[in-house]
Amino acid sequence: MRNSVFNKLTMQRIAESELIINNRGAVYHLDCRPEEIAQTIITVGDPDRVKEVSKHFDTIECKNQHREFVTHTGYMGRKRISCVSTGIGPDNIDIVFNEIDALVNIDFETRQIKEQLTVLNFIRFGTSGSLQENIPVDSFVVSTHGLGLDNLLNFYRLQYNEEEQQLLQAFNNHTQLSAGNLSPYICMASGFLLKHFTANYHHGITATCPGFFGPQGRVLRLGLAYPNLVDQLSSFDFGSHRITNFEMETSAIYGLGRALGHNSLSISAIVANRIRKEFSKDGNKAVENLITQSLAVLSSM
Repeated sequence: MRNSVFNKLTMQRIAESELIINNRGAVYHLDCRPEEIAQTIITVGDPDRVKEVSKHFDTIECKNQHREFVTHTGYMGRKRISCVSTGIGPDNIDIVFNEIDALVNIDFETRQIKEQLTVLNFIRFGTSGSLQENIPVDSFVVSTHGLGLDNLLNFYRLQYNEEEQQLLQAFNNHTQLSAGNLSPYICMASGFLLKHFTANYHHGITATCPGFFGPQGRVLRLGLAYPNLVDQLSSFDFGSHRITNFEMETSAIYGLGRALGHNSLSISAIVANRIRKEFSKDGNKAVENLITQSLAVLSSM
């Protein structure tokens, strides 16, 4: 049944309103043409962080920018890499991942899905807040799972494996969030990428929130519908699994990556510890250290 559905999709022409291609033959939001994107892609939230990654490239082939989406493609040694800024939030991840997948897996001339699909490797270099006292500011966390509180993947078909089903059930039992207005989802990291990032990295579940203030338990002038959220997240455990940190992109990256057939990994510099109430004294240095260390791992793969 799955193959027949895919075969039917490959034969359909995708309308101009569904996949927007500009007059230079580039996908609309990213303003990139198919030949301008590599198979290894680093995503960063901050557009200014793209140049902080690409300055480590040996050569840069092309630079594109449209709105908050900046793309630099080049080489580190013999490895071709693109660095793409996503902006903040799962809604932007939806744009970036669908458009990058279109660049490699849709024929822009016929507007049909290619019969032979390309698998991409996505690695996020981001910032995050720790939810565990023993994960200090300026350390690095690799996300074993993305736990979505953002609702994005509920608009797509996502099949859970047995471990994901068990984790999600345990999380819902622990927090009772699914009994309210939230529908959490969960997705694992790519094992192919995860195995390379072990030394000097903490591992754990990353919760993804749809906002920075209320959705992450911060109080300024507005009261919270879920005032115990930080405590509920930090106290969750299931076997060896615990929620180590939260931010605003990882679950969308893992869910869309999985659904589209790509490998995804999220790596975060910890700039805040929400349990200790601490913030990094030099978050830019922490991010630079993450970029340098992680690029060294990536270039050796």
